[in-house]
Amino acid sequence: MSTTLLQNAEPGLKETPSAPARPSLVGLGRKEIAAHLEEFGIEPKKIRMRTKQIFHWIYNYGVTEWDQMTNIAKPLRAKLADHFTLDRPEIVERLISKDGTRKYLIRMAPGIEVESVFIPDVSKTGALCVSSQVGCTLTCKFCHTGTQRLVRNLTPREIVLQVIIARDDLGEWPTTQENRRLTNIVFMGMGEPLYNTDAVGDSLDIICDPEGLGIGRRRITVSTSGVVPDIGPMGERTSAMLAISLHAANDDLRSQIMPINKKYPLAELMQACRDYPGLSNSKRITFEYVMLKGVNDSPKHAKELIKLLRGIPAKVNLIPFNPWPGSDYECSDWDTIETFADIVNRAGYASPIRTPRGRDIFAACGQLKSESEKKRASQIRAESKAAESA
Repeated sequence: MSTTLLQNAEPGLKETPSAPARPSLVGLGRKEIAAHLEEFGIEPKKIRMRTKQIFHWIYNYGVTEWDQMTNIAKPLRAKLADHFTLDRPEIVERLISKDGTRKYLIRMAPGIEVESVFIPDVSKTGALCVSSQVGCTLTCKFCHTGTQRLVRNLTPREIVLQVIIARDDLGEWPTTQENRRLTNIVFMGMGEPLYNTDAVGDSLDIICDPEGLGIGRRRITVSTSGVVPDIGPMGERTSAMLAISLHAANDDLRSQIMPINKKYPLAELMQACRDYPGLSNSKRITFEYVMLKGVNDSPKHAKELIKLLRGIPAKVNLIPFNPWPGSDYECSDWDTIETFADIVNRAGYASPIRTPRGRDIFAACGQLKSESEKKRASQIRAESKAAESA
């Protein structure tokens, strides 16, 4: 146990132990919960049983108090409450759009804030758009998140907590509740999921666990800007549906608006798509295509897209550009978008035009950004010194 060192203390005054912060078990996987219980002193032969009980109460029922765990003896519940919490992170801001979209700004740690968005009426019910990083390294020219430098990867727990917070807000406990609105998860928030594949995979083990949050893997979509080496392994690890942030169908244009294309050009990206595990007509790849006025929205661009997708079970989501402060682009005219969609559709590819959701609260595709910034080590030391002297 850590102790508080008393500097310049009066003679004879003893050092007093500091009260360690109680860790929250919410967001942790079975192994992490079991490790905490072992350190707490649960009998080894009972750790598996207690882990299963606690895991089920957290993820199936969304409990916030230890006394709600009625199949655990009251004395043990009291002891667990002395050592652990069931706390969620702070919701810094919660905004609800006029169209029902909900945006959450969540403080995961001091200086670490992340956004997630619940979008109603998606896939017949609703989808939660979760973030995998704070900030992003990719600097896609049309994306607001790309203007925020990468602060750090999110942990598996921090990804899971985004789902917990949305379930809390929507009142959708227990997991077995019928007519739930949050049924799908899309990794389309802040960051590039394939630059944080371990955390994404570990978080899905919790999110998709039938004894926990119970969201099926076919209801999970992972979107990537094209980190080619990790596309196949991610599919093998997660069995998730794949979405590609494409936005241009020739290398010159895609490299201009998405610099990652210089590292992983279209030929390599499309081969990775053809090799994606489980790819079939019932498990198509979704290609996301933002409509930028005068940039990528002509009939010629539509025909290039059709040629590029040849032989791949696919659908195309056409996304009207969502403006953000300082952006250099405009949304294509509606007639232009419909003409583009018609060309792609006649070639045999479903090409729905995505209805912009949450624009009024900057929750739409490409609009997410938090105020978190990566701090220099010298800045952290200075802040720490200032706090100590205060």
